[in-house]
Amino acid sequence: MKLLVAEDDRALALFLTRGLEADGHRVRWAADGMEAVAAYQEEMPDLTILDLNLPRKDGEQALAEMRVHDAELPVLVLTARQEVETRIRCLDLGADDFMIKPFSLHELRARCRALLRRKREARLMLRVGDLELDRMEHTARRGGATIALTNKEFALLEYLMLRRGECISRVELLDAVWNMEPAQTTNIVDVYINYLRRKLKDPPPGFLVRTVRGRGYLVPSEAELRLPLPGVAAPAEVAAAPGGLPLPIQN
Repeated sequence: MKLLVAEDDRALALFLTRGLEADGHRVRWAADGMEAVAAYQEEMPDLTILDLNLPRKDGEQALAEMRVHDAELPVLVLTARQEVETRIRCLDLGADDFMIKPFSLHELRARCRALLRRKREARLMLRVGDLELDRMEHTARRGGATIALTNKEFALLEYLMLRRGECISRVELLDAVWNMEPAQTTNIVDVYINYLRRKLKDPPPGFLVRTVRGRGYLVPSEAELRLPLPGVAAPAEVAAAPGGLPLPIQN
């Protein structure tokens, strides 16, 4: 899941980021209210954790602007303000939950899970062919068989499946999954694509994770999934691998 943490305290933001990343989420940090609103509009996060005492733009104003842009994505307000009136205003502005600092990270993570479960728009289950990705439980299955993925492998596959039918460049994947600047010396995206293909039993050129030469990688749309790859049999003629999983027939 994509999470946005809007918090001006760097140490607390790092603490939150590490705790949420341990659950397999991708976290973006915004240090002020203006940056938080811009990140919300750009990222459309599955959930936002919002402090109220933010510089440049107060959290309540940021919340109001977020809700103008999208009224459905979950927002959890995390603040030291304890006044009942503040809670009422935030809930009226569209906050889905409210926690007061100091707080328990375990409780915060549980509340995040509860909010994500309630929001069906968050697309908690992603499917392509016989592959299923459960974003809430952080599990992957193909042909009914569970596939053990690391956090980075899961995040990479999740990003490709969320952008299904689009070719995603290595530069974008580096930024979105690894939070890394483009570098000529790293081939980490290609390495992890190979890890995924091996675990999915999807050898090159890939039936589920496809290479677009010179551009990047994509998970095909439903229509594209039915089309043959160059030099590969059409899906209706695909051979069955052990366990009943479809594999492309190589020339």
